[in-house]
Amino acid sequence: MVVWSARCDTRRVNTDAVAAFLAVADEGQFQRAADRLGISQQATSKRVAALEAELGTALFRRLPSGAVLTEDGRAFRPHAQAVLAAVGAAVQSVQPGSRPLRVDVLARGTGPFDLVRGFLSAHPEVPVTLVTGGGAAAAVRAALADEIDAGFGYLRGGAGEAGPRLRTAYSYLEPAEVIAAAGHPLARAGQARLADLARYPAWIPGIVAGSEWESFYRELSAEFGLDIDPTGYVSGTESVFDAIAASESLVTFVGAKSRVALPPGAPLVRLPVVDPVPLYPWSVIWRRQGHPGIRRLVRYARRAFRAPDPDGSWLPRPAQDDLWPGTGQRAREPRVSLPR
Repeated sequence: MVVWSARCDTRRVNTDAVAAFLAVADEGQFQRAADRLGISQQATSKRVAALEAELGTALFRRLPSGAVLTEDGRAFRPHAQAVLAAVGAAVQSVQPGSRPLRVDVLARGTGPFDLVRGFLSAHPEVPVTLVTGGGAAAAVRAALADEIDAGFGYLRGGAGEAGPRLRTAYSYLEPAEVIAAAGHPLARAGQARLADLARYPAWIPGIVAGSEWESFYRELSAEFGLDIDPTGYVSGTESVFDAIAASESLVTFVGAKSRVALPPGAPLVRLPVVDPVPLYPWSVIWRRQGHPGIRRLVRYARRAFRAPDPDGSWLPRPAQDDLWPGTGQRAREPRVSLPR
């Protein structure tokens, strides 16, 4: 199957090569991408190389630790996702029988991704197509446009944010962790108390202004006086890990379900954040009238969900209001403000 490049009528781009590119972009390594595609690493490398030859540009920087997108690779990625989504939709539109349940999990290595994997194990009879989108707002738009059947994200406006045509339910509360150097003062304790983290700078580059992630970290920073720096876009995680490994004070935050791979041999540790545990509130968003598999997915998510104890956990204010009515906390000013 091929699609024609807009650059030149005689240049063909194979969709298998586009799929290989996206798999490597998601996984960060050719071998993991090959495992995901069910082909050999050599075949994956050949497909990506053929795509780069057709496009006339390098899409990845090959490193000993994996593959990192170049500037052209980052520019090509959203269009490649759109191409595969369009081709997939076209193929599914003429297939006999029911189409798969389309679920936006934002990214691999998140709470929703693991939740859907558990759902697939419990309900193998329900075919599912996983989509990687752009968070709650994008999932709401896609659901309203009938581009997905369900999606996941942090609803900053609480349960009513999605509007009357969609339904929502809290599905997973993902604990926060930090990555620090093995010689960091907090590493010896095996965990990181929020009060202690207020004494050390945190670097989380690439937080998009106006995103739900920015809102989460802005409120967490204000509540506990954290020093969070979101500036300095980096391609891949190597620059962040190098900076943290060389520092006895710097940390970065990740979700507990994040599958970010620490460089082999790097003096880095992952520490759970405690006292209280910050929880990222994922909600499932779905259309009121939609795919018959939605009911099973939502039922599975609701059965798996447990509201946490407010004494040992922290949630951003919208989720507090929904899950812990009457227990809101007074926010303090952040030591370093995230960009407004």
